[in-house]
Amino acid sequence: QVQVAESGGGLVQPGGSLRLSCAASGSIFSINAMGWYRQAPGKQRELVATITRGGGANYADSVKGRFTISRDNAKNTVYLQMNSLKSEDTAVYYCKVNSGSITLRTYWGQGTQGTVSS
Repeated sequence: QVQVAESGGGLVQPGGSLRLSCAASGSIFSINAMGWYRQAPGKQRELVATITRGGGANYADSVKGRFTISRDNAKNTVYLQMNSLKSEDTAVYYCKVNSGSITLRTYWGQGTQGTVSS
């Protein structure tokens, strides 16, 4: 079995920061890209940022310059540092893990709530 667990969500004021973590564990091998997605109430899930095993990062335009994705391959963990938060960043944040070389698999976490409000 594979577990993908996010942590670090919470309530923060506009302009504040949050740091999300996501750890993959269990029978998971050859982790490739990892990423963060979010879903706000009444909206579709959208990409926030992704990172390759080698550290190449990709960001949504709405978070460029404010969010930073990083990973620790030894710990099968990906992080999302979110700075200068805005109310429109309020959403449930989901971690996505891709693994495999021949048979490709995708795993999702259950999500962590991030709320930006004064």
